[in-house]
Amino acid sequence: MRTAFRLLILLFIVGLVIIQFFQPEKNIATESPNHLFNQEEVPEDVSAMLKSACLDCHSNQTNYQWYHQVAPVSWFINNHIVEGKEELNLSNWGQMEILDKIAALEDMGKEIRNGKMPITSYKLMHPKAIFSEQESQRLIEWTSSFSEQLLTGE
Repeated sequence: MRTAFRLLILLFIVGLVIIQFFQPEKNIATESPNHLFNQEEVPEDVSAMLKSACLDCHSNQTNYQWYHQVAPVSWFINNHIVEGKEELNLSNWGQMEILDKIAALEDMGKEIRNGKMPITSYKLMHPKAIFSEQESQRLIEWTSSFSEQLLTGE
């Protein structure tokens, strides 16, 4: 029984070492001229909140932490990044149609208002992504006013 347990532990450790060789591709690209921050004048406070809570999963520039290098955590993080960029990639803002931008802003506001964004697992690992009620309200107001600005062409 002890031998089987030791063998099981050894196989587990060897398995952990082996999976470290199977890392997903990193989401690191040079900053795009199409990025939201290069296309629009975003207020400094909103920019700071987007950087701290959104851009890791919703742009082509993820700020990786040390634990992002360890499988299977790296796979979990990569999955969030891929899904986040499928929903909204702020690095491609300049390539989006006006109506798509407006829809994206409305979705952002709704997700923040409903407490769905940033996702809980992200907030657990990134305390700066936890917004106060006032910060959440500021982002919601910005998405609404910016959406209206795009709609009216002002």
